[in-house]
Amino acid sequence: MAKDKKLVEAITSMDVDFAQWYTDVVKKAELIDYSSVKGCMVIKPAGYAIWENIQSELDRRFKETGVENVYMPMFIPESLLEREKDHVEGFAPEVAWVTHGGLEPLQERLCVRPTSETLFCDFYSRDIQSYRDLPKLYNQWCSVVRWEKTTRPFLRSREFLWQEGHTAHATAEEAEERTKQMLNLYADFCEEVLAMPVIRGQKTDKEKFAGAEATYTIEALMHDGKALQSGTSHNFGDGFAKAFEIQYSDKENKLQYVHQTSWGMTTRLIGAIIMVHGDDNGLVLPPRIAPTQVIIVPVQQQKEGVLDKAYELKDVLSNFRVKVDDTDKSPGWKFSESEMRGIPIRVEIGPRDIAENQAVLVRRDTHEKITVSLDELGEKVERLLSDIQKDMFERARLHRDEHTYEALDMDTFVKTVEEKPGFVKAMWCGCQECEDKIKDLTGATSRCMPFQQEKLADTCICCGKPATKMVYWGRAY
Repeated sequence: MAKDKKLVEAITSMDVDFAQWYTDVVKKAELIDYSSVKGCMVIKPAGYAIWENIQSELDRRFKETGVENVYMPMFIPESLLEREKDHVEGFAPEVAWVTHGGLEPLQERLCVRPTSETLFCDFYSRDIQSYRDLPKLYNQWCSVVRWEKTTRPFLRSREFLWQEGHTAHATAEEAEERTKQMLNLYADFCEEVLAMPVIRGQKTDKEKFAGAEATYTIEALMHDGKALQSGTSHNFGDGFAKAFEIQYSDKENKLQYVHQTSWGMTTRLIGAIIMVHGDDNGLVLPPRIAPTQVIIVPVQQQKEGVLDKAYELKDVLSNFRVKVDDTDKSPGWKFSESEMRGIPIRVEIGPRDIAENQAVLVRRDTHEKITVSLDELGEKVERLLSDIQKDMFERARLHRDEHTYEALDMDTFVKTVEEKPGFVKAMWCGCQECEDKIKDLTGATSRCMPFQQEKLADTCICCGKPATKMVYWGRAY
């Protein structure tokens, strides 16, 4: 019993130490383990199952827009990486290099891909000849390596899993349309599947992807009031095409440069799910992404017929992702473990319940207990999962809205950032000097210029000159 007790001991309260709470959750819910490679993590079955569900749902949505999957090498020759100046400068501090093959030094260093723009461009320069070859709508699922100084499970690690889409188009208009289409696809996925509200907008020139003409982003607010960039979509224009000589013959047989896009989401989404929905008992998973949606816990399972009934209920609920916890641990331990793992619904069934043809359903998000007739179990579970999904999104949206503030002058801005964690909406003149000053003063960065603009004032929060954009600012992961 002492061992059982220890396994479900209380985690650090998020209000006491949010960072420690986060680490406790990812460890005790068995999502990750640390590895012998500093800055790299082992994603355990419980964590990887969430990623598989993310991957499956995103992949389906990509393919509905005509995207096909490919795979590129993980190594990039140094000469290839240097073909696009802004791009290589943006990634240089984070690149890991391979210098030897076996015992022999390589004639040219190879970088372990931090991203695959240069590989796709090299490929497209040979694969695209005519307007008939366009558009190219490719995506790859892979890992990338970025030599981060400070790492944190899921949020920032030296190797992480992601998808990266790379498309090539005949016109600038098509590329821009695809860039925004994929951003909206990401936003819909976050809101509909992860129950995570996001702000859609454009990054400032300072914050945009190295080598891009424009970067669009979705920004989410975590429970502690920090922002998390949750997905980006980049319009490359024809900059990469010119660097890599990616040209096609148009209908008049004239050579034109292609216009490209790139877009990606990563395993940091798992960190977002934890920090948007989790509580002091552990994970709280939205039903649509939860690897196990329903856990059946037999009470007094040693008594005749209890375990059989639990498995009978599993068959009744076969339309859902359902498991029976038939381990020899105590019911109390099982309840705590299912809460820690964030399983949306727990079904409790014991001898008395069987006698009365009922079961007890427990919601993970609210801890509400509902007694239901076994004859209506499937219907009730289906409705409850739908309610939980909607309620989780609404709670997260309400939290974000309640922690979004406006500032019309610099004093208010500084005070708000210091005292009220969250998003701060404020006007900006468009100059990087002001953006840099705001960051230096407060630690807040521009998160995005939202597509839905509001005119809060006529002048910039920082310099007092005429404002051009309303910006969401905040401290971020």
